Amino acid sequence: MKSLNQYLKELHEGKHCYENVFKNVSRMILEDPKKVEKITVNGKTTYDFLIFREGTKPVVGMFDLINSFVSYVKDAAENGSSKEMAFVLVGEPGNGKTFFVDKVCELYRDFLSREKTQKFTFRFKNLDPLKTYGRLTTIESQSYEDPVILAMNLSPNQAENKKFLGSFGFSDKQIEEFYGNYRPLGACSNYILEDVKNFTGNDQKKILSDFIDVVPVPIGGVLGTLTGKYQAKDKITSSGADLVGEESVQRLLYLTDSNNPYRYDLRRGVLARVAGGGIHFSDELFKNKTDLVQIYLGVIQNREIELNAFKWPMDTLIVATSNIVEYQKFIENKEQAPIFDRCKIFYVPHNTDYRLQEKLTAIAIGSKTKTTVLGKSLHEDPNLNYALSTSVVLTRLPKDERLNPREMLQLSAGEVAGEKSIATLAEIIEELSKHMKIHERFGHSGIGQRGLGRAIQQFLSLNETQEEECMFAGNAFESTRREIYDNITDKKEQEWYLKVLEVGEGLYKERIKTEIFNAYMNDPEAIRKEVMNYVNMIVVSNDQDGPDKIVRIREGNQEKPLKIDETFINGVEQRLGLNTKETREQHRAQIRAIYARRVTQDPNYCFMDNEKLKKAVTEYRLNTDISGAGSLAGALANPTNEENKKLFDRLFSVMMNKLKYCKTCARKTLEFYCKPDSNK
Repeated sequence: MKSLNQYLKELHEGKHCYENVFKNVSRMILEDPKKVEKITVNGKTTYDFLIFREGTKPVVGMFDLINSFVSYVKDAAENGSSKEMAFVLVGEPGNGKTFFVDKVCELYRDFLSREKTQKFTFRFKNLDPLKTYGRLTTIESQSYEDPVILAMNLSPNQAENKKFLGSFGFSDKQIEEFYGNYRPLGACSNYILEDVKNFTGNDQKKILSDFIDVVPVPIGGVLGTLTGKYQAKDKITSSGADLVGEESVQRLLYLTDSNNPYRYDLRRGVLARVAGGGIHFSDELFKNKTDLVQIYLGVIQNREIELNAFKWPMDTLIVATSNIVEYQKFIENKEQAPIFDRCKIFYVPHNTDYRLQEKLTAIAIGSKTKTTVLGKSLHEDPNLNYALSTSVVLTRLPKDERLNPREMLQLSAGEVAGEKSIATLAEIIEELSKHMKIHERFGHSGIGQRGLGRAIQQFLSLNETQEEECMFAGNAFESTRREIYDNITDKKEQEWYLKVLEVGEGLYKERIKTEIFNAYMNDPEAIRKEVMNYVNMIVVSNDQDGPDKIVRIREGNQEKPLKIDETFINGVEQRLGLNTKETREQHRAQIRAIYARRVTQDPNYCFMDNEKLKKAVTEYRLNTDISGAGSLAGALANPTNEENKKLFDRLFSVMMNKLKYCKTCARKTLEFYCKPDSNK
């Protein structure tokens, strides 16, 4: 608690900061240039703001949303048209809209908890001598107005107010910056100030010393101050008082003047608590009944609370969410066009990058150790996350003749998809963005995060999971299939999701081929090394290799010999479908070009994002490296042979000891691999 004079002196010394909410949020995001990175997503250059990636619950993906939000806030901070608009997120349920807004609010509370950025307001004290406020001796600004706002409204004469601010050492430029964020006092603060002026004979020195204190604004998500949320309620029980407050019978008992605007309890509503430089979050904005939407219209456009012609100006960032169904209903009602016109709409898609989805899937699975219903430890198959992530992401991708689901999945994750270009994906996304129906746009349909959660719950409830004490990845497809049958009501969508789920099973089969080869070689990095051996053979091979076909390559900081194995090269390329000299040379030129471009940027780049190449190398090694069996699958499928049994036992041991499998998922993974019908 301090006086206004003391606060203004500290403000001049740089201990405090006077900015509107848009400048605050903009500075919060952009103040550290090191936390802004330029990246490429789906073939387009964009920015990643690392402040959203920090903390125990970081935002995953959402690059377009974050860029749009930063652009909106920055424009409002620079006095653009955005300052008179709300930022509204529209999308399918369970795609992270609410999570994103909660994250922004959490970051803002942390930002305001710093000493320099802490918010202050003022309160009137010693009101009992005025004899018009009964037992109300102390009254705080209902809308948490900044002390600088009070300083700019002490006198009706603005020249006197500027002179008052100048007496604390503020330059003319600084004072003009203050007035760039000028707002009149709220109705009750202005009324009480006039009462105090009349009582003291307009003695400013006495007013500031005896009747006004500056106090910090409480910060806390549970209090609804500075960051507050209003969730759409039932249309019968909700009322405008939930937003703007209402007349207080208790206050009327104390106030002798019935025209005193303090008779309205603004903090009964959610808006006043964030009016002093806060963030208001309206969850499911378009679900509200008409009279509440009309209140929002006035609040968004004018940034003020109005009750019976009394006004309380607001400094508030308004962010809202809506699901697609409610939004479509709302915009079809032409009478609601004014509120729609005051909103910056961003259509939030599901995450379509399966690598990023793995982080979200890990959250859905849970970080704590799982146990069975009997309290025994429940092991997690190392491939479970991959199986679930690729399955749900595949359902979010559209059907298009230019790219099949697998190619679209790879390109969306920034991987190589054969000869298909990222430009094709960008073209598809751009075309779909013009569709009137939002759910037809890229990433706006499919199994969301909540659907994934239900699939995991179904998975955990299986007797097989509980009895065998293992979350085997192969069962993930059955639980995802059950989620599709139970919750996808559109027949065409259901058929498409089931079809792409088979693609997910095929990707899982390829994944475990890699794992089994690594186990066979007793090296978790075996397939990566084989892929790089192929690449190095292509890059360094030429007509002057010598009769022994041995060249020297650099691996890390060391050189090592590498024998050019033409049989290996031809076998891999045959599995890539390269059957002519021309197609092989074209493929090799492409590999050399990628090597020259990527390895110079990242010396650790290893071509493991080229799924077709990885698959071809894996299949070649698996089908040729087992003497007498014809293939590894053949050897494992016939464990009666003593030599094959030793091989099975060796793989089993390596998978358990080096690759994080348990007995159950190691055995089941080997069995799944050996099933001919599982190779989708």
